[in-house]
Amino acid sequence: MLLDSPIIGHLMQKLESSKENISFARVDADHIDKLIQKEETQISKLSDEEKETLKKELEEAITDKSFTVQLEAMDSDSSPFTITEPEFMRRMKEMQQTGGGGGMFGMGSMPDMYNLIVNTNHPLVSEFLNTKTAKKKERLINQSLDLAKLSKGLLKGKALTEFIKRSYEMVK
Repeated sequence: MLLDSPIIGHLMQKLESSKENISFARVDADHIDKLIQKEETQISKLSDEEKETLKKELEEAITDKSFTVQLEAMDSDSSPFTITEPEFMRRMKEMQQTGGGGGMFGMGSMPDMYNLIVNTNHPLVSEFLNTKTAKKKERLINQSLDLAKLSKGLLKGKALTEFIKRSYEMVK
């Protein structure tokens, strides 16, 4: 369904609260494997210890605290990083923009919050763990994060200029 009116957030909330077993999600609200549940489950190539180490390293390297890191086992051909916005936060922001629903958070605007879904089966993610130097590891993580931001239209201004400059330096 194409639901592109400014009041759709209010309509979705009304329908979900008044009807049982009905929920709506945007096609870009999560990874496609999560939106369409399948019987088979992906097994992670990383051990639990490696996952803990990876999550810690990612959280240290990513200084932007609007991202919540989530590790998930997906197909190895899927992107290493995927950015999604929690459905609840997106709806609250949309309702605030139309003049209702955001009042409970005070007069300020809703903070930006995103989920950074890390594909533990992607070869690049394994390379994060195997890279010895902290500087190279941080550069790989930040470059990958910027690519994910670019794919969602979140990379703008100075950050975009720095990304392009860094990309040319990496190609040299």
